[in-house]
Amino acid sequence: MITVKLFGLTKSLAENQGSLCLALENGRQVKDLIDQINVTYPQIAELIHKKKVLVSVNQEIAHAETTLRDTDEIALLPPFAGGNSVSDLTDESQFVRVQRENFSIDQELDRVRSRSKRIGGIATFLGIARDRSRGRDVDRMTFEHYEGMAQKTLRDIRERALKDFDILELLMIHRHGDIAIGENIVLIIAGAEHRADAFRACKWAIDELKQITPIWKLEHTPEGEVWVEEHP
Repeated sequence: MITVKLFGLTKSLAENQGSLCLALENGRQVKDLIDQINVTYPQIAELIHKKKVLVSVNQEIAHAETTLRDTDEIALLPPFAGGNSVSDLTDESQFVRVQRENFSIDQELDRVRSRSKRIGGIATFLGIARDRSRGRDVDRMTFEHYEGMAQKTLRDIRERALKDFDILELLMIHRHGDIAIGENIVLIIAGAEHRADAFRACKWAIDELKQITPIWKLEHTPEGEVWVEEHP
């Protein structure tokens, strides 16, 4: 029996179940899993075939021929939207966090500034929950994340930014859970010797986060709940 974790849109299509338990009788590869999903949830299978939903195995994106074992951690990942307790974090991991609670912008700025006296320019991006999206009113929003994989993805983004851009530090925080209109959602801070490098790294980091981090946004509107698939 294979257990498959569901997130975001896939959870809604599976009658709000958080996971599926499936018996694979005709093979042990991802393509066999998709065939089995198609029997009960053809809409989900169709999204997988269209590559709008990805299959991950042990927190890595899988392909059709990937072999599955009963002990594997398998999940279906719809389009990304783009928590640890702070007191439990090591020094390095404080620069990459997925957390439920709000954050202090001043404290996070000081955290980056303290990393090097060579920092002469800091660029920040702050994402805030707004009350209107795609022509409809929004009452509040909920962010769901794939625990473990979301943090790993953010760490990878930070490491690539430090390697590929001429910066001295990069901090990334994304909140999860229910967020009211006007509250903070995501914070990116890039510190460099010069402002241009900080601006470039900050923009790249938020764009990359939106594209590849397994975090999903559910908007609560007067007309109902809507999973958001694309983020400008």
